[in-house]
This record gives sequence, C-alpha cells and structure tokens, in this order.
Amino acid sequence: MLLGAVLVLLLLGGGPASAHAALRSADPADGSVVKTAPDAVTLTFTESVGLLDDSFRVFDPDNRRVDTGEAGHADGRADTARIKLPAKLGTGTFTVAWRVVSADSHPIAGAFTFSVGTPSATPPALPGTSVENPATEGLFNIGRYLGYLAAALLIGTAAFIAVCRPPDVRPLRRLLLAGGWALAGSTVFLLLLRGPYEAGTGPAQALDPSGLTRTLGTRPGLALVARLALLAAAAAFLLWQRKVLREGEREQPSRVALAAGAVLAVGLALTWAAAEHASAGIQVPAAMTSTVLHLLAMAVWLGGLAALLTLFYRASVPSRVVGRFSQLAGLSVTVLVVTGVYQSWRGLGSVSALTDTTYGRVLLAKLAAVTLLLLAGARSRRTVTRERTARSVTVETAEKQEAREAREEQEARMPEPVGARAESAVEALAGGRSDGSVDVPVDAPVGGPRLPEKPRPPAGATLTPAEDAQRRALRRSVLAEVVVSVVVLVFTTVLTGTLPGRAAAEAATAEQTAGLPVASVTTVPFVIGSGDPGVRGVSGQVQVTLDPGRVGDSGLQAVVYGPDGGFVSIPELRISFSLPGQDIGPLDAKVTDRGGYWAADTVNLPLPGTWEMKVTVRVSETDQVSESKPVEIVR
Repeated sequence: MLLGAVLVLLLLGGGPASAHAALRSADPADGSVVKTAPDAVTLTFTESVGLLDDSFRVFDPDNRRVDTGEAGHADGRADTARIKLPAKLGTGTFTVAWRVVSADSHPIAGAFTFSVGTPSATPPALPGTSVENPATEGLFNIGRYLGYLAAALLIGTAAFIAVCRPPDVRPLRRLLLAGGWALAGSTVFLLLLRGPYEAGTGPAQALDPSGLTRTLGTRPGLALVARLALLAAAAAFLLWQRKVLREGEREQPSRVALAAGAVLAVGLALTWAAAEHASAGIQVPAAMTSTVLHLLAMAVWLGGLAALLTLFYRASVPSRVVGRFSQLAGLSVTVLVVTGVYQSWRGLGSVSALTDTTYGRVLLAKLAAVTLLLLAGARSRRTVTRERTARSVTVETAEKQEAREAREEQEARMPEPVGARAESAVEALAGGRSDGSVDVPVDAPVGGPRLPEKPRPPAGATLTPAEDAQRRALRRSVLAEVVVSVVVLVFTTVLTGTLPGRAAAEAATAEQTAGLPVASVTTVPFVIGSGDPGVRGVSGQVQVTLDPGRVGDSGLQAVVYGPDGGFVSIPELRISFSLPGQDIGPLDAKVTDRGGYWAADTVNLPLPGTWEMKVTVRVSETDQVSESKPVEIVR
C-alpha cells in the first residue's frame, strides 16, 4: 500500500515545468521578418546548457526539414546554442524547434518562427515541444526516489552503528546491504535512462549505445559513474570493517575508519549536488555545501530511524543506544533546518513564490510533512526521557535491594561468640539440645555452614509492565517517523525536478525581454467602398509588427492581407503614432515598400503608455481609408 502510494505520487508529482534554464533571446527573433536569410540561428539562455545530437530542427515554409550543420555554442559561451543554416534558404516563414539540457540536468524545449523576405500566406504549425516522454519521466523519477531512499539506508545505518554503538549489529547488516545494492541498482537504472530522458524518447531507447555514450560525456552522467565508483569503495570499506559489524559494541571503529567513512558519505552526497539545482544559479559553492549537509543530515536521521526500528523488532535495544540516537537526531534536525531555510530562500526568491509557483506549493507540502516528522520525533524523545528516568529508578531500587541482601548474608556468615561455641560443645556431649534439634559438628567451619546464594537475574533481562508499555509506545512513535519520512523523501524528489520559484521569475522576465513573442503585433482590419453603389468594396487587414515594441527605437514591419488571407499589393500605406495623454504626435513612421511588405528601420516612441496607431490604406488614386488601434508601449 505504501509503495503504491509512493509510485503514484512520483508519477503524478513531476510536471513539464522541470527545468532551471530559460530562453533569454533568439536571433532571428520569434515572429520577426528579416530582409535576407540569416546564416545561423542563435539562442541565448539564462544559464549554461548542454546540447543534444538533435538540439535543432529547422523546417521550411513547406514543412520540409532543412539540412543544417551541427549544433554548438556561440563564441564558446556555454549559455548559448547555435546552428548553421544553408546559404540558399529561400523566402517565407521558417520554423525552429529546439531542445537542450539545462545546467541542473533537466531538459527544456521550445519552438518559434521567423520569416525571410515576406511571411508565408499560411504560417506553418509549430511542432510539438513536449519536454519529456511520460513513461520515461515516470520511471526516471522512481529511480531518483529509490536512489534517495537507498542513500538514506546506507549512510544512516552506517552512522547509527558508528555513533550509537548498539551491542548487537547483526540485524543491521542486511539493512546496509539492502541500501548498498539498491543504490547501485538505481544508479545503473538512471544511467541507462538518462539518454531517453534528455532526448524525450521512450524507455525502449535505454539500451541504445549511442545514447549511453553521449550520457557518459555529460556532467550528470559523470556524476552517476562517480557514484558507482564510490559505492565500490564503500563495499571495500565495509569488508574492512567486518569485525565491527560482527562484534558491535565490543569492537569500535578506529578514527581512521571513521574519517574514511565520512569522506565516502560526503562524496556520495556530492554526486547529487553536482548534477541538480545546487550546481546552477546563484551562490553555487554555498549552495553545493548546503545541499551536501542537507542530504547527509537527512540520511543520518531517516536511515537511523530505519536502523532503530529494525533493532526494536529484531533485538533488545539498551536505553543508552536510544539516547545516543536521540542526540544524533537532534543535531541532524538542526542542520536540516539551517540548510533548508537557505535552500528555500535560494529556490524561491520571494515570499509570494510560496503560493504563486509549483515549487513553492510543493515546498509547503514538504514543510507540512517535516512538521509532522518533528512532532513524531519530539514524542519519541519524550518517551526516551521517561524510559531512562524509569530505568534509573528501577536500577537504583535493585541496587538497594542487592545491598540489603548482601548485608543479611554477611551477618549470617559471621562466626559465633566463644561462649556460645562452648555451650554447644557441652550440649553435644550430653547427647543433644533440649529441643531435639540436630547440632552442628565441632569441626564445622568457623563461620558456620554457608547459605545457598540466591540467584540474581541479569540487569535489564526483564521489563516491568510500565517499561514494556513505554517500549511499545516508542516502537509505534519510531514507526510513525519512518512512514512520514517516506513522504518527505517523495516531496524532496519532486522538488529536485520542479522549476524553482526564483528561476520561474527569471524565466518570466526573460520572456518579457527576449521575445516569446519578442514583438508587439497588432492587426488592423479595413473596408473601402462597401457603402457606395456601383463601387466594388475592398476589405482586408494590415498586420503591424513593432520589434521590440518598447520605449525607444523599434523596427516596424507591415503586411497587407486580402479577404482570402493572401498578400495584397497596394500603392500606398502610411502609419503614424500619437500619445493623446501627453499631447505627442502624430509621429510619421515613414514606412516604405520593401517588395511585398512595408517597413521602417527605426520608429522612436519616447514614452511608455497606450499609443494610438493610425493606419491609412490607399488602394487607388481616390480610394483610401484610415483606421486606428491602441498599441501598448512598455519600458
């Protein structure tokens, strides 16, 4: 039931907004009309990106794929992607579909159009830009979750053995092996799925040698390979410490072993930090350090809970072991809180992002789960405190009882007074005592016959009903912590695949400044002569594009369409702009016929606001019409 719920959450938790990078600009710009064919298409992103074998697909006006060169970075800049175009590209509207991998290992994709000479009469439909294949995405998320869970079991159980020093560690050896094998298996699984995950193809492509080769040359792929190497080192380390795993509390790891184990744990945590959100964005060194500490604290706490719960059901757990883990868990929680606050600030960027972005809402759900986990941990800590207090009282009472019995035993063994011994001898000669009891022979030990010692149960061998009830309550509390920790891991996995709030705001800003669409496009319909008898009416529309449509200089292109949607050639077109609120204008755009479309290289609109654009269309020596439309100009 629990595993099923986890799988459902993972399959539904990921969404298309699973990237950190955002497109900042495109050259040619989206929707732009250029005079001559460009020699390349260049994209600029908000952070560095990785390129795929099929990062660009360019289609001509007839929707045929254009033969292009190999994708690369422009001028050696990792935040760009460029594709060379053929020399004779032709005219009309071209479509560009692109797909790259952002620095935090998540793929992003998009599409846009540009026109050479004049736009096509029927613009081509944009191709699909789905970022991920649903089946591949779901399997990849499951692999990532299993990796987090396995790391918690491996690192947390090892830390529990080293710090809490349970007397019997045999039940924990299987937990260590399970964590190690699960982490190795999930790493190989992710390594195989990495290629189809980035390319957006189905899981069947996981065994494609070319995809695996490309993955091994990327930073996420190298991080997964490094994780496998560290796991091999961890296996050798556990073989070195096999005596500790057999003897438990009687054999403690040396300082060298503790240092080596800590280095391996930090190395494993780095394989996550180096390939996800911490590796991109602001304050990368601090973010990676925080992520490593956060992952280790999570693993020590959650893995330690699993180890403690295993001991509760497989062996006896001394109170000192529970107390040590309570202190270790408290330290882990402190580290989690400090690093979690920093990472939340870095990922959100603003308080409003908590409710306005998917990342913020998932983070709130995780915080609610962590709060439940803290409450369960506080309950466990109170139970441990009560049990230790009760155990202290019980031990103290048992010690007093043993001391009293020892005194009584000592008094019984003390030698008899000399007079009493002489009296006993006389009575023996007389044949016995008056009460008929049997006397002790004269050659008996001086202290008299030894009394049989009362067997003493080993300390802690039995529990009082109150202690047993406390132990059962502690087991239930720890079990609740483990269950809630599974939910926390689910939300953690979803967060690592969700666009951070700060990146979402950055992407929105980039879209406003880059051009998605980059230009202000206004359509002005017109009708000439439809009300005059004997005069044939002329109708159509003028599409006016201001690029970038902001304060200052903008380029202007205008295309006249007829009633059937085709291009119309007219003898004259005039366009002017006015800002009535500021008493500015009209400013003549001075458009000229460029052979199929009208354009002005520079139109200067000095102030932001709602400008009135007046379009005058003349179709003959005597027939013309003027229409006006508002145009919003921003800073």
